[in-house]
Parts: sequence; C-alpha cells; structure tokens
Amino acid sequence: MFESKNYSPTRIAFYISLSAAATALLIAVLPGGGLIKISSIVLGVFTVSFLVARYFINEFIYRRVKLIYKFINQTKASKREEFFQKNILPQQNLDEVGEEVLKWADHRKDEMEVLERNEAFRKEFLQNLSHEFKTPAFAIQGYLETLIDGAADNHEVNKKFLSNAYKNTERLIHLISDLDEITRLESGKQELHYQHFVIQDLINEVFETLSIKTSVKKINCLIKKGCEQPILVHADKEKIRQVLINLVDNAAKYGSEEGKIEASIYKTDDKTVLIEITDNGIGIAEEHLPRIFERFYRTDYGRSRNIGGTGLGLAICKHIIEAHGGFIQVRSSPGIGTTLGFTLGVA
Repeated sequence: MFESKNYSPTRIAFYISLSAAATALLIAVLPGGGLIKISSIVLGVFTVSFLVARYFINEFIYRRVKLIYKFINQTKASKREEFFQKNILPQQNLDEVGEEVLKWADHRKDEMEVLERNEAFRKEFLQNLSHEFKTPAFAIQGYLETLIDGAADNHEVNKKFLSNAYKNTERLIHLISDLDEITRLESGKQELHYQHFVIQDLINEVFETLSIKTSVKKINCLIKKGCEQPILVHADKEKIRQVLINLVDNAAKYGSEEGKIEASIYKTDDKTVLIEITDNGIGIAEEHLPRIFERFYRTDYGRSRNIGGTGLGLAICKHIIEAHGGFIQVRSSPGIGTTLGFTLGVA
C-alpha cells in the first residue's frame, strides 16, 4: 500500500484518516458494548492514528528535510552527521528549518552576485589587457612593415621609425614586467626585505629622482610644514620607493602647471604611520574613486594612454602596501586635487 517514498500531503491525510476509520469500524463490529467498547474505540483510533502519523512524518517530512540539508551542505554525511540528522533534525520545527533554508538562499544569492561581479571584472580585465598589448604590438608591426617595404633606404625615416619601434618595445617590456610583478605579489611569492629607514629621507630621494619630470611643469615638491620630524619605519625600502615613485609620478602627470606636490607624514599611533602624497591637479570624479586601484582602470582612457604608463601602477602599489599589512586610500575632488595615502609600521 505504501509503495512510494514521496507522498503528497493529501495522500498522507487520506492514509491517516483511512487507518483511523478502519480501526474504529473493526472495533465497532466486535461483540460487546458500553463504556468498555467506547474506550476501546478511542484508544484504538488514537494508537493507530499515532503510529501511522509518526510513520509518515518520519518517512515524508524527515526525508524531505534531510534532502534539503544534503542539498545545502553538498557533502556526503559522516556517521556522526547521519546520527545528528536522524535524531536532532526532526526535533526542529518547520519554521526553524525554513529560516535556515532562507539563510542559505541569501548566502547563495550573495555568492552569485560576487561571482557575477568577478566575471564582469575578468572580462573587462582581459579586454583591457588585450588592448594594452595590441596597441604597441601593432605599432611595432606597422613601423617594421614600412621599413621592409622600402623606407629603410631613407636614413631619416629609418632612424625615426626604429626609434618609435624601440619605444613601443620598451612599453611592452614594462607591461610584461608589471604583470609579472603583480602576479607575484598576488600569489605571495614576492619576498619583502624589511629594514629600518627614515621615511622623510626616502621621500626626498624620490622627489630628487623625479625632479626632471616635475621641473618641466614647474611643480614644487615639498614635505608639509610640521611633518619634517624624522620618523623611522620598518618596511621593504625598495618596494616603498616604488610606491612613492608611482604616486609622485602620477601627481606630476595630472598636476597643475606651476602647482605643488606635498608629502605629509603622521603618526596615527605608536605602531602606525600614515604617508600622504597630495597634488593640486585635475582631480578624480567621485564615481571613479572605488576603482582606481584596479588593474588597467583609467578614469579617462584616451588621455591616460597619451600621458603614458601601463595602467598597473596603482594596483601594484595596493598589493605592496597590503603585503606590508597596511592599507592605501584615495581622496579627490575634480579641479581641487588628489591625495593618496598609505600606512606603514613604525620601527
């Protein structure tokens, strides 16, 4: 009679009612009467209804709940888990089970949204990567094809085209180098060589290194008044130099003519120092701020490419600072300027 393992609620109700009715009929046709017969009918109907209801609850509701939990966990249960599911789960009411399922569904929804965002980011990254590689590669190809087609005989054109091809080759090398570095940083394979050094001294060295570039736009580079007191930090000096060069270089690229680049150094507590590089240049619109540390993200793609760079500088900076256990952030307003700050540990 009970050949199916998956019963509908209507079928379960029918079986329970049928069992109770059959029991009552069976006792009713037996000889005798009075209080004893009535008591027998009540006791018999109760006992049979209880046993049948218990059977169906175990076989129908528990089985369904167990399947739900297996689906949620997506793993084969151990003996201990089987015992838990068999002896504990049926004691939960359906509201509690429903609440857990809803929590699981919300968690899955969040996971799907993250996966969708990651997929969109992956597609955008591959598209940008392809564009970054194709631009210099096609340029090199064009220059070489022109030279092969006869321009090599013209010394002036020859020299100019070879020079341009070399510049694009350098861009490709920088791009590959930056990609290699960011891959090593993300995988944790990039070793950090910690040492003690004065952060103000390193900032002044970076200002000096980029002095030719900043002098072209007559940009004044300085350490903010009141921040001159030497602060000793504990970090990989060359990696932090790379971060500072990138930040100061960006400030120079997008800074105003005859503007300034100002470095600020603050001790936030006994263990942490905040270093900020501020310019009074064109600034960044608010909608771009959450994404400027993404690989190849450009706030103004065409203009950024003309200015130069691989589009990986800030992403590399972010990974370097996070590898040191710090964080990097940005504040900016169009027409006012940009401040990029990061934290390091104090020596």
